[in-house]
Amino acid sequence: FWVVPAVEVKIEVVIPEKERSKEEMSPNGKASPLIYKVNGTSRHYHLEEHPIASNPYHNPKDVVEASVCHVKDLENGQMREVDLGCGKALLIKESGEFHAVGHKCPHYGAPLVKGVLSRGRVRCPWHGACFNIGTGDIEDFPGLDSLPRFQVKIEKEKVYIRASKQALQTQRRTKMMAKCISLSNYNLSSTNVLIIGAGAAGLVCAETLRQEGFSDRIVMCTMDRHLPYDRPKLSKSMDSHPEQISLRPKEFFCAYDIEVLTEMQVAAVDVKSKIAVFKDGFKMEYNKLLIATGNTPKTLSCKGKEMENVFNIRTPEDANRVVKLATSKNVVIVGASFLGMEVAAYLADRAHSVSLVELEHVPFKKFFGDRVGRAVMKMFENNRVKFYMQTEVSELREQEGKLKEVVLKSGKVLRADVCVVGVGAVPATGFLKQSGINIDSKGFIVVNKMMQTNIPGVFAAGDAVTFPLALRNNKKVNVPHWQMAHMHGRIAALNMLAHGTEISTVPYLWTAMFGKSIRYAGHGEGFDDVVIQGDLDELKFVAFYTKSDEVVAVASMNYDPIVSKVAEVLAAGRTIRKRDVE
Repeated sequence: FWVVPAVEVKIEVVIPEKERSKEEMSPNGKASPLIYKVNGTSRHYHLEEHPIASNPYHNPKDVVEASVCHVKDLENGQMREVDLGCGKALLIKESGEFHAVGHKCPHYGAPLVKGVLSRGRVRCPWHGACFNIGTGDIEDFPGLDSLPRFQVKIEKEKVYIRASKQALQTQRRTKMMAKCISLSNYNLSSTNVLIIGAGAAGLVCAETLRQEGFSDRIVMCTMDRHLPYDRPKLSKSMDSHPEQISLRPKEFFCAYDIEVLTEMQVAAVDVKSKIAVFKDGFKMEYNKLLIATGNTPKTLSCKGKEMENVFNIRTPEDANRVVKLATSKNVVIVGASFLGMEVAAYLADRAHSVSLVELEHVPFKKFFGDRVGRAVMKMFENNRVKFYMQTEVSELREQEGKLKEVVLKSGKVLRADVCVVGVGAVPATGFLKQSGINIDSKGFIVVNKMMQTNIPGVFAAGDAVTFPLALRNNKKVNVPHWQMAHMHGRIAALNMLAHGTEISTVPYLWTAMFGKSIRYAGHGEGFDDVVIQGDLDELKFVAFYTKSDEVVAVASMNYDPIVSKVAEVLAAGRTIRKRDVE
């Protein structure tokens, strides 16, 4: 497994300028030592002095300065993409002040000029990530990196931007992070922070701790054989290799002393002794614990379910293998969920045939409602995907040990060389049953707004938790989506450091099929009506999901940036009434 070598590491705690001002300065101007308790023993460390340079660009050859517009060219609340010759920037005017940041969202490269400017931040039009216009810092997710920030000056009514050429080209900035103090002092079987799970929640927790100046030991462990990767791509871009979708390169984990133990499964947690027991018997003591184990896919319960060529897609290897086996062959997908529909769309022009089996009468019914589900179904049928609705699988049949046919309860027999199962998932929390950590009747870990469980020092995040959603009057909900996992990880980290930060983000997700995306914000569970604007047949629409008189969620296709606009309104704590959208 990946482990950072236990070598003597020089103390090097680099803290961003805005964080520096928060640090307590002792009378002689040097930073006071910070103290963290590690397994009961106090460790002192000093922050290294880093003089704050007045000129942030070290290499004059790397700097470009250009006049980009007249001061009157932009009104308050306007954004403009401007070209500096060797790259572009996003120029923003808000409350009479100009700001300049990177013009592309670091997540998937969306043009931020088409996003939404509100309350001192810009929200991505594609997937809802938010960036502070003054600092460029990421404030809501998905994605890990912030935007580069550029200097703006006004001279003779003209607006000038001064920028690093490198930053203009990369369009992303990794926030400065602390490093671990001497690793050689550590006992291999004890850590200050243990993170179980290496998805978005686990990784963002580790990165946030380092960004906040935490310089003690952090260990992440995962059952996966890979370093953290972009899991949504497993069903959207199925032939991606692990290194193509990794969230950070191996060097990143070494540079910031984030240790990742791969192929390591935790079998039990003793919260009294603060010890995690691994399946192979290895034990690790911790001070703070984050449980971010995600979920486990449900399997079929019919005869033949253990057969070769029947897949739950959990890993890049699963996805790659399905593509290889499905090429020019017959594929049956069970479950018209996000995973099932995305896999069907990806395989439609690669396989000989794609059949989808679903219990409901339209796909996405619970999530997007009847009318949107029907419009999406039509798009799939136009792309040669065949649906078998209101039925389920009764048997999988083999020939010479390999899958040959899928038998439905309706009596229909489908030819099948490959079967992909996407019938939902359950939280991966079985190992916590005897731990004393509060788990609800469905197996979800119950946390508060600070991602704390009922056990002090134990936090949980991601798909395996229920948490109070501010948007729905603090109702305890489970939101098993990529953006929310990022935010959970961040909130957990801040509260491990006793910041007292509560979660208040608006859920945001997307699905991609046949080159088209549906974007969604809010929490529509239990909606009782859908107000649709636009044209469903043309797949250019916005759907508002209402409960009694209130809009609780929104979905759109080819209607950007409406979902990001609604997300911003909801994030500001404002209510949208049904009559406002009718």
